[in-house]
Amino acid sequence: MQNKFQAIIFDLDNTLLDFMELKRRTCDAAMDAMISAGLQINKQEGLDILFSLYNQYGIEDHIIFQRFLKKIKRVVSYPVLAAGIVAYRNVRTSYLLPYPNVYHTLRELQKRGLLIGVISDAPRLNAWIRIAALRLTSYFKEVITFDDTKQKKPSPAPFKKMLHALNLKPKNCLMVGDWVARDIKGAAALGIKTCYARYGTVRKEKSHADYIIDDISELIAIVGTKSK
Repeated sequence: MQNKFQAIIFDLDNTLLDFMELKRRTCDAAMDAMISAGLQINKQEGLDILFSLYNQYGIEDHIIFQRFLKKIKRVVSYPVLAAGIVAYRNVRTSYLLPYPNVYHTLRELQKRGLLIGVISDAPRLNAWIRIAALRLTSYFKEVITFDDTKQKKPSPAPFKKMLHALNLKPKNCLMVGDWVARDIKGAAALGIKTCYARYGTVRKEKSHADYIIDDISELIAIVGTKSK
């Protein structure tokens, strides 16, 4: 069967890995550790404040625990801070896993001669650390991150940079992502075919994507079918 596309472009977080579940688990462990180290706060109250700070400063903010401690105590207790960071990192390492069928699907796409890329809104190093931890580096022809264009999806900039890097026309590519407003609408605006990864979404959204999947392995059949 002839492939419908020449390249498959993936979002990273919540498309190839369950990033929000990872974030919840790491923060839960960090809060337990900080409380054990002497921080006096109700755990749920602490988590609510922590995630409100993530909403304010970004989910990738690298000094979020310092901000958190300053907000609730005005000063940073370094024994408490260190306990939280160590717990966070330990859980991140143990729980950083791909969604089911990711490896199998990427291998099958490669076997069919498809180019595979990633467009992520994450900073370059953060994205590559997750890719390396998941052992996915060898699958990707190109990886475009926030640092490559300084613009996030749905801006056309990262999509255009990917198309240029792959030397392909929009109609020959399929964008797979969990966020309709960013991944799907951003790609569709340039004429890139789209696939909504409903299994990874944390938002209840309606999508007019060309395809909708509930498991990444469904892509294997899609690449040999015509879009609507």
